[in-house]
Amino acid sequence: MNKALHALVYLILILAVVALVFELNLYKKRELLGDRNKSLENFVVSFAKTIETEDAPKSATPPEINKDIQAVEAKAVENPDMENLLAEYPAHLEQTNLATFDWNNTKDRLQLRAYYLLDPMGQPVPDPVNSNKPTTTGPGTMSELLNKLFARATQQQANLNLTRGELAIMRGKLEAAVTELNKLKQDDRADKVTIEELKAKIAQLEEAKANLEEQVQQLKSQIEELNGEITSLKDEVQHAKDDTEAVKEELEKEKKKSEQLKKMLIAERMIRTKVATGSNGQTSAATLTTGEKGKIVTANNDLMFAVVEFTDAAMKELLGPNREGALPMLELDVKRKGFAGPAGERVGRIRLRVAVEGKNYVIADILGDWEQAPAEVGDVVFMD
Repeated sequence: MNKALHALVYLILILAVVALVFELNLYKKRELLGDRNKSLENFVVSFAKTIETEDAPKSATPPEINKDIQAVEAKAVENPDMENLLAEYPAHLEQTNLATFDWNNTKDRLQLRAYYLLDPMGQPVPDPVNSNKPTTTGPGTMSELLNKLFARATQQQANLNLTRGELAIMRGKLEAAVTELNKLKQDDRADKVTIEELKAKIAQLEEAKANLEEQVQQLKSQIEELNGEITSLKDEVQHAKDDTEAVKEELEKEKKKSEQLKKMLIAERMIRTKVATGSNGQTSAATLTTGEKGKIVTANNDLMFAVVEFTDAAMKELLGPNREGALPMLELDVKRKGFAGPAGERVGRIRLRVAVEGKNYVIADILGDWEQAPAEVGDVVFMD
């Protein structure tokens, strides 16, 4: 009996030692599990701060970046056609500092530690499907917070993917805008080259114009020499009359031109002599007051001269009260009532050349540089 009792005591002692060893090992495991759960809890709390609680509200009015889509033409456009590049742009994705989950409080930390769903008495609620197991989902459990966090993380990832897609779209629009801008700059450079070429051409034309004006002056000095050739031209035209009827008509025109040239040259010699000597030995420097002074009664746009009938008042202004002065070589404007050209009713400009003695007629040169339309009988001569 004593032997059996001693054996039982030894067995209990051995079991106590084994239980003590297991207890020590389980205590270490409990510390490990506690530290690990605390670390996971802190990580979930920190991770939750990176997840937005809800999406940014969408604006009812989209932002605007209006692009001019009107075709480029050689005209001014005050209100061109515009296109809003951000019409479908989700601007709410740009909003920052949105609210995130803040679970660093006693209530939420306790819920993160609540793996089972507890009743008001603090006892686990049986699973409706398997009553042998406690329920691990529902309000107040760790699962509720983690599912909410997962749902928001999923939506945040969807917003991130949407943002990436919008970045690609905006990159395409930017590339198109840069391509268009580069083309416009190339066109601008070409236009500048064209402008510089036109400026150089204008300078050349101005120089050519000056040379032509000098040649005109030289040609006028040759009129007297040409007058001597008119007689021989008459003979040649007379011989050509027998050939065709067309040559006869041309001869009549040349004869009329010759007579007009003679009259002009004779009148010009007379007026030059009159200007050189004058009644008082000096050249007249009369000027005209503004207004209508007369009208054209004869116009020859081929030979660039016209005959103007001035009013008595205008003749007195030009030649003096007694009409004894020299005719000033004034330039006057010509207009045609009802004419609508770039300069309004103006059709050209004339320069006074010779006054017909005793009459109100003056022979004038038609200035080609000012011509808006060929001079016609009835055009009004006026001083501006």
